[in-house]
Amino acid sequence: MTNEEKLRALYDLQLIDSRIDEIKNLRGELPLEVEDLQDEIAGLNTRLGKFNEELENKEQKIKDKRNFIEEARDLMKRYQKQQDNVRNNREFNALSKEIEYQELEIQLAEKHIKEFYAQIEHKNEVIKETKDKIKERKEHLSHKKSELDKIMAETEKEEKNLLKKSEEFKNKLEDRLAKAYTRIRGSVKNGLAIAPIERGASGGSFFTIPPQVQMEIASRKRIITDEHSGRILVDAELAKEEEEKMQKYFGK
Repeated sequence: MTNEEKLRALYDLQLIDSRIDEIKNLRGELPLEVEDLQDEIAGLNTRLGKFNEELENKEQKIKDKRNFIEEARDLMKRYQKQQDNVRNNREFNALSKEIEYQELEIQLAEKHIKEFYAQIEHKNEVIKETKDKIKERKEHLSHKKSELDKIMAETEKEEKNLLKKSEEFKNKLEDRLAKAYTRIRGSVKNGLAIAPIERGASGGSFFTIPPQVQMEIASRKRIITDEHSGRILVDAELAKEEEEKMQKYFGK
């Protein structure tokens, strides 16, 4: 490839990659918003699962306390029956203490049951709020995914073709040039690694390029970079020719 052919290939590559950037900008933050919503819903569902486990645990504790109360009442009946057959006051008092102890245990268990019911009521409110939040987030996700799917349907085919074309143009270039293009593109504003001369300055720059350098750029005999931005420079006429050529390709 001559230097002019290299410059044309570089500028064509820039136009293709800039078009890919436009498509990505069209999607904007939608992919990230969709991903964030999916992660949030997954987190809420995990939290909901834990809440339900805690609810089941409280309900099981209530059952255990009720069983404990039944056992305590059975013990009280047994102790009361034994009191009818005691031989002395010491045995009677010992059984009375056991009955009193079981009564206190029943009271404590009933108190715990009330506390568990209060906790269950609160947990049910939290579960309801979480379910409502999941429903709202799912509706929001559905709306965002619909937006994204619509944009993807309109641009996915074009983006794939452009990405393929971008690779083809990179492969045409010397490895050194392709790497330099990628490095510059990653370090400058808007990903513009190749810039045309506009009104005596590098495109998007306010620094004037000396007339002699402009003439050298227009001769297309060597690849020249802008000392201020680091971009590879091309003359306006070459840029216009390649833009017209690539517009026909983009319009297909």
